[in-house]
Amino acid sequence: MPSGDAILRAKLDKLENLFRRAGTTGERSAAGAAIDRVKERLKSERTDQEIELKLSLPDAWSVRLFVAVCRKHNVRPYRYPRQRRTTVMVRTPERFFDDVVWAEFSSLQTELSIYFEETVEHLISTAMQSDGDDSGLEVAQLA
Repeated sequence: MPSGDAILRAKLDKLENLFRRAGTTGERSAAGAAIDRVKERLKSERTDQEIELKLSLPDAWSVRLFVAVCRKHNVRPYRYPRQRRTTVMVRTPERFFDDVVWAEFSSLQTELSIYFEETVEHLISTAMQSDGDDSGLEVAQLA
């Protein structure tokens, strides 16, 4: 899979060819403006500093999902000695992390939560033959 930088460079090549072949002044100025925008994006991607992020995830399933998403996008997750198993560290450009990694993880985490909730509801109703409703629980009196 080509990197964002490679994709932008390919777009830049196409725009430069379009600029050279432009038949009218309007086409030439539009292509020139597009070239400037792509060059600015390339410049900003190169200057996007890597930052170290510390994430504390709620459970082992979330950790596994997050690590899988990171590895899919070539972001190396790690943990320092004595950190909890639900803590994951990453070093990556912040904008890339927010736009790609975190967005995908959040979407998949929502789907995972819905799946777990449906599975638990099914198990409680069929295997335990109960509704699992906790609204009728008595409040214990402390002595």
